[in-house]
Amino acid sequence: MIYPYFSIKKLGLGLGILFSSFTLSAQVAETPYLERILNTLASDEMRGRHALTPDIERAADFIAQEFKAIGLKPYAEENYRQTFHLNRISAAGQNVTVNGTALSPDQFLIFGRPAELNWDQGQTIKTSVIGEDADFSQAFRAHALQGKEDEIIWVHPAHQGLLNRFKKMIGEESLVPVSANAPQAPTKFFVIQDAAPQNFQFTAKSNQQEIPLFNVVGMLPGKSNPEEYVVLSAHYDHIGIIEAVGQDSIANGADDDASGTTAVIALAKYFKALDNNERTLLFVAFTGEEIGMYGSKHFGNNIDPDKVVAMINIEMIGKDSKFGPNTLYITGFEASNLGQLVQEQVKGSAFTFHPDPYPQQNLFYRSDNATLAALGVPAHTFSTSQIDKDEYYHTVKDEVSTLDIENIRSSIEAIAHGIVGIVSGEQTPTRVEKLRE
Repeated sequence: MIYPYFSIKKLGLGLGILFSSFTLSAQVAETPYLERILNTLASDEMRGRHALTPDIERAADFIAQEFKAIGLKPYAEENYRQTFHLNRISAAGQNVTVNGTALSPDQFLIFGRPAELNWDQGQTIKTSVIGEDADFSQAFRAHALQGKEDEIIWVHPAHQGLLNRFKKMIGEESLVPVSANAPQAPTKFFVIQDAAPQNFQFTAKSNQQEIPLFNVVGMLPGKSNPEEYVVLSAHYDHIGIIEAVGQDSIANGADDDASGTTAVIALAKYFKALDNNERTLLFVAFTGEEIGMYGSKHFGNNIDPDKVVAMINIEMIGKDSKFGPNTLYITGFEASNLGQLVQEQVKGSAFTFHPDPYPQQNLFYRSDNATLAALGVPAHTFSTSQIDKDEYYHTVKDEVSTLDIENIRSSIEAIAHGIVGIVSGEQTPTRVEKLRE
């Protein structure tokens, strides 16, 4: 039997002894149900669920079917998708001639990918210099990330090694969100040259492909506070087909993050059956986490953060945490009191929530909670991953057979019981300090 939050809170001290012996034995989700969801998402048929391949559609359709079967309402589109687009831009030819001499590719770097560029000394283009004694890393970031106009930056040859290092980090391909209102990004051309030349010719072309991506979002409208949102989320994409180990080249992503996506679906089924949520619940499967958290950025940029009371993001819960069985850790634990609130709700049970044991890895801003956390939402990631020793992370070995289904089940139950006060509207977490307006 599930003890509803309002029943325990209002029966008073007479049930104190009963509550102190409460355990999370009530089944939020049956093991066979969890196994079916997990095995489907992490199957070879999903081919690793890479966000930029057609394979991701199979996973999106499966999640949407589950949301529909549960009885969730669509949030953005009738098919449960929240669609957006990325422009995939790759270099298709770059040439630089200075004072009549062609430079080698390691002597220049283009930041920004125009469809076509043809510059020479006869045009009015802003120019700057990174001198021999300058801090190249700092100067590069300042030029690349600031300013709204095209620019040529002449770089002293002393910095060629660092320029090549930055060029490798940036790569030959970039992803840019498509927005009708977004101005075209400026192009910054860094060229190794000890002095501004008398004449030059720069040409560059790129291939551009617009790719649709889609979060999958289902909704349970709140009964008394429908304009207050509680988000339960996980990313459903993974890294797809990678270098083979033996005959296996599919990175199934069972723990990362089919386990979290399974939890979101199971929690949707549970709260739909309870039918007592006073606040609106949004169940979100994010795309594009593995390539830059594009799905959660799109979601966060298209919702009023002031209406989001809390975000519970679930990431890799397939194995015991560093704290042992029946534990979850919460990233950014000290940034709000959400962790304290969920711990209060499971007091007397065997389950405990803990602060993130890996603060040096800055996990609070490395998962899909980050966009909303930056906007002041108490948005935290719940995980059990021992990230410092997980040998299967981002490998073909991250398969269902390596996971503990009981750990997934108990984690789901703890989250379900832990957030009941937030779902009912009786608890409201404190806000996170905003990083940006």
